[in-house]
Amino acid sequence: MTYKFASFELDSGKVELRQDGQPVPIEPQVFELLLLLVRCADRMVSKDEIIESIWNGRIVSEAAVSSRIKSARQVLGDSGKTQSFIKTVHGRGFRFVAPVSTIKTMPEPRTAQVIDPAESLSDAIQETERRTASNRPSIAILPFSTTANASPFDGIATALPHELITELARLRWLFVISRGSTFKLDAHRISPQEVGQKLGVKYCLTGAVQIAGDRMAIMLDLTETSGGGVIWAERFEANVSSVHEVREQIVAKVTSSLEIQITANEAQLARLNASENLDAWSAYHLGLHHMYRFSAVDNAKATNLFERAVDMDPNFARAYAGLSFTRFQDAFLNHTNDHDLAAIDARKFAERSLELDAFDPFCNFTMGRSFWLERNLDQSLSWLDRATQLSPNYAQGIYARAWAETISGRGTTGQDHVDQAIGLSPLDPLLYAMLGTRAFSHIVRGEDQKAAEWAEKAASSPGAHVLISLIAVSAHQLNGDTAKAAKWAAIARKQNVRVNQTDYFKSFPFEAGLHRDRMAMALAAHGF
Repeated sequence: MTYKFASFELDSGKVELRQDGQPVPIEPQVFELLLLLVRCADRMVSKDEIIESIWNGRIVSEAAVSSRIKSARQVLGDSGKTQSFIKTVHGRGFRFVAPVSTIKTMPEPRTAQVIDPAESLSDAIQETERRTASNRPSIAILPFSTTANASPFDGIATALPHELITELARLRWLFVISRGSTFKLDAHRISPQEVGQKLGVKYCLTGAVQIAGDRMAIMLDLTETSGGGVIWAERFEANVSSVHEVREQIVAKVTSSLEIQITANEAQLARLNASENLDAWSAYHLGLHHMYRFSAVDNAKATNLFERAVDMDPNFARAYAGLSFTRFQDAFLNHTNDHDLAAIDARKFAERSLELDAFDPFCNFTMGRSFWLERNLDQSLSWLDRATQLSPNYAQGIYARAWAETISGRGTTGQDHVDQAIGLSPLDPLLYAMLGTRAFSHIVRGEDQKAAEWAEKAASSPGAHVLISLIAVSAHQLNGDTAKAAKWAAIARKQNVRVNQTDYFKSFPFEAGLHRDRMAMALAAHGF
């Protein structure tokens, strides 16, 4: 939907503000605030409603709300004094006062992931059955249990699940039952299988809090409700004085881990089905399984599965993002003779995914990476920033941002972000690329010994392709270890006998200068 007011157009499908037809730069959070106000132009929007919509109910200061309102006014040429567009209703909220008309364009992106807490349990069950009919993964997060002597810290047993519900809802691919429904269940007496029966969900996350002296332990189990089998478990320990730090750590860890664990389990379930019985979500998850194997054959299989998912559901945003990812891989790893067509497809499919769901981090991630193929790293960073703003614990988005920063010569910030990505997702399918980015960050900083150490880890990791082997060649040669460089040069030629320096810098577009020249000389020393 496009909203018109004065000389402006606010396009929710393209996530774009235009003035007289020209795009106006606007921060994602400010865009969301402006969209909320414009959609509710017939009434006042309270500060609480703004916080719930923009910050997902997290506690923020009034200064944060005021700052975003000020930014929204500035982008429209408004001010707190004139209030031509956004009027302050003192002590209560804000109202959009300019006349607004609408133009229907693409379907509105889905903005609601969590069932309204006011719904009854039966309403929640009906809604779950309706929205999971296509086999979309779904999860219920129950309040955690506590030991008898944990009473001073009982709050964390309810606060943590609430935070996890909010954070996991950002993932878009995972349907999350609301706190208002799951907290009506007796977490101490109900089994995961019963949770599945009552709420119609495929997965259940439970936890237990134990306190012993000044030590605290929190245990988590992710269970598949159909059979009751635990598919992932984790234990966190800390001093009770660090309770808030532990909460942040757990939310980050669970968010990144569930994306890997549930996706892998969904792919396994899909493999057990006959090919003709796959639905759109099963085809999508099986596509992810092949996509992350990083070979030309598997990439082609993934492309076919994503195309099948789109055929079954033309509005499947993530399947289009998957197609963007595989076509990006075709171009990046030279799986095709038509690099330009693959690059065009990568952008086209990313744009289509964003038209369908502009708030999905994965869709924004694929859009950001599509700009790598034309060496437009600044434009790439703006989309990758949006991906991580939408889901702050999205490890692959953080890694991709680190890659773009490092290739641009910003080794320190790149290193900080890649360390964050590795910490969030140490078993990530893109771990080899994260480790390779860490090696690049040391090359950029002139730390050849550390670069060689990280490059060795990257090239030895599952999924590492020929270009990662070449990173190991260049890093070991720069470090003066000709023997190890020669070993990886031989491995690279076994992976692709035709690989050369042009391929390397086509995929890793360092600007001309010291870093590029040093790597070029190192590769040339081994015949590349």
